Amino acid sequence: MFQNEYEIVFIIRPDLDDAATLEVIEKVEVIITENGGHPLTRDDWGKRKLAYPIKNHLKGHYVLVNFLAPAELIIELERRIRITDAIVRFLTVKRFDFVEIAPRLEQAAEQRRLREEEARARAAAEAASAERREKAKAEQAKRDNDEQVSA
Repeated sequence: MFQNEYEIVFIIRPDLDDAATLEVIEKVEVIITENGGHPLTRDDWGKRKLAYPIKNHLKGHYVLVNFLAPAELIIELERRIRITDAIVRFLTVKRFDFVEIAPRLEQAAEQRRLREEEARARAAAEAASAERREKAKAEQAKRDNDEQVSA
């Protein structure tokens, strides 16, 4: 079976708390799955400065979602996004025509797995670096203390 691959970037109001922001993101993904689509990846870019004020907001929470969907889903998705007050702007782009669903879902799962491994490795490296800094700081404090005692 074939579907088109799309990506949508949407900007959520920055004054929402993290739980409400996550709820809006999940709502978009639910709309996709309820209407026969398949979410592939979600990339949360966080809060960023807008190029120009939108509804008196200078910042917005950016989210990118890649998904497979029939063409009819886009009409329903955009209609539902337009009536969602939390989303101030969105842009839907068709990336590819006639994508096979099963291989693309497997590829997306592999990409998610690799991204999670990279994030864990980055977190471990940051933790090790912080530990080394703390150790060096403790050694420096000990040397400073020893110098004060000997002086």
